[in-house]
Amino acid sequence: MLNLDALKVFLAIAEHGNFSEAGRRLHLSQPAVSQIIQGLERHLGTQLFVRQGRTAQLTESGQMLVSMARELLTSAQRVEQTMFSLQGEVMGEMTIGCSTASGKYLLPGMIARFRREYPQVRINVLVTSRESVINKLLGGEVSLGVSSKVIEHYDLEYQDLFKDDVILIAPADHRWAQYRKIYPDDLLDEPMILREEAAGTREVLMEGLLKCDISSDMLNVSMVLGNAEAIEMAVEEGLGIAFISRLAAARGLALGRIVEVSVEGMNLTRNIYLARNRRQSFTRAQAKFWEFVVGTKDKIQNTGRAEIELEK
Repeated sequence: MLNLDALKVFLAIAEHGNFSEAGRRLHLSQPAVSQIIQGLERHLGTQLFVRQGRTAQLTESGQMLVSMARELLTSAQRVEQTMFSLQGEVMGEMTIGCSTASGKYLLPGMIARFRREYPQVRINVLVTSRESVINKLLGGEVSLGVSSKVIEHYDLEYQDLFKDDVILIAPADHRWAQYRKIYPDDLLDEPMILREEAAGTREVLMEGLLKCDISSDMLNVSMVLGNAEAIEMAVEEGLGIAFISRLAAARGLALGRIVEVSVEGMNLTRNIYLARNRRQSFTRAQAKFWEFVVGTKDKIQNTGRAEIELEK
């Protein structure tokens, strides 16, 4: 009979493409990981990975096993949690995919409040790109997804989670720090730090600039960085100005290392959504978390704002 723990190791290697990284994630040594996979391959009578240097690529058999292994583990988890639920307990484990800076700042507090009510539920957060979150949600790799964009798909269901402000920040010693208000044309003369093209904050910014008759090729882009924290630090160091999530800017604003500058006629906001795959049956823990978010959306919004105010 198949060993579920061996399938967990198999899926970890399939996801990370590396025996060592899979072992690190699962708190196993590399020799232990290798031994488990060798045992699984012997049991199934087929090779699952081809090693090439430090990477491990799935064979055709391995590719076929991935979806079946995920389905089997999900079913096993559902059986276990259903049996526990008959005793009135809510317990289990889930993974939430997150693609937004605001989501990264919101989720820890949200999860902490949820676990005060359901302490036997373990929640993991996987931070990745928006495209990856949706793909993993559709593929059953994550239970829920947090994203700033609604991708139309029959299998996906969304609910509002948070309304996020995208603000302009500048170094504390910048000439704009005195008045903290500019016109859109003033942006053209300043070195600007942007997120990558696929980022939600960049999409919101570009839409706002177009309404002011400013196109991307008119900007003096000094740097493109892959996350809001790196951008905030680059602004602190005087490398340019930037538009980022207000939540991501809260620390630098509180410490006085950056300032918020308003732009006449530009009020940039974006909605953050919680998504689920309709085709996947919820475990009781997942259903309770979804219900928790539905029932506390206003509180989540107010808490996010309150935390920002406390940082100031």
